[in-house]
Amino acid sequence: MHLFYNPHIQGDTFVLEEQESKHAIRVLRLLKGDQVILVDGRGHWYEAVIVDDHPKRCMLQIIKHTPDYKPLNYALHMAVAPTKNMDRFEWFLEKATEIGVSEITPLICARSERRQVKMDRLEKILVSAMKQSLKAFKPVLHEPLSMADFIQKDHQGILGIAHCYPLERRGIKEMELSGRYTMMVGPEGDFTEDEVFAALEAAYLPFHLGDSRLRTETAAVYITAAISFSHLKS
Repeated sequence: MHLFYNPHIQGDTFVLEEQESKHAIRVLRLLKGDQVILVDGRGHWYEAVIVDDHPKRCMLQIIKHTPDYKPLNYALHMAVAPTKNMDRFEWFLEKATEIGVSEITPLICARSERRQVKMDRLEKILVSAMKQSLKAFKPVLHEPLSMADFIQKDHQGILGIAHCYPLERRGIKEMELSGRYTMMVGPEGDFTEDEVFAALEAAYLPFHLGDSRLRTETAAVYITAAISFSHLKS
């Protein structure tokens, strides 16, 4: 199954952009009559057939449209400090998209070793992971925010902060189930104590991920997977 993404799909026919047309016809060697899938990243799933296999303007005829295709049965907003090595943060984006996440915010903290990210590149990674995992929803990627600004936002549902300080914390498996979660993961050097206390004052619940010390990106994927597993349909 070959899946193509464009956020502006309308009507009964659609022409792939030149780069995607070249990929479909020259690389995948698709021909007139072959079927493909179109998604717009907002939950719309289109089954289509190639009616003109031109390598610069491949035209598709949409034969079936399924709105709200396989949505998550929960909403998860992951706020994660970008890692010094961006490959690790990009790995988190990829795996979280494959597993299931609704929103992602790069979180800038006092100990952050990286304070700037290339949003265009991160968006491409999200699109690629969405296509690879055959999803119709692309996570919303927000502009980076300082932790102070982030915790002042009106986030709903279960609010959580993972940290390594010897303070009272619950295990992630002990957290209540909810339809909505906002979870924060700090930088390699962890949040500062002041940041943790500020989050607690903003109603964030402290939690841990077991006895092992995890890298930022590992902790973020762990949380994403734990919440996904908690909501698996039997």
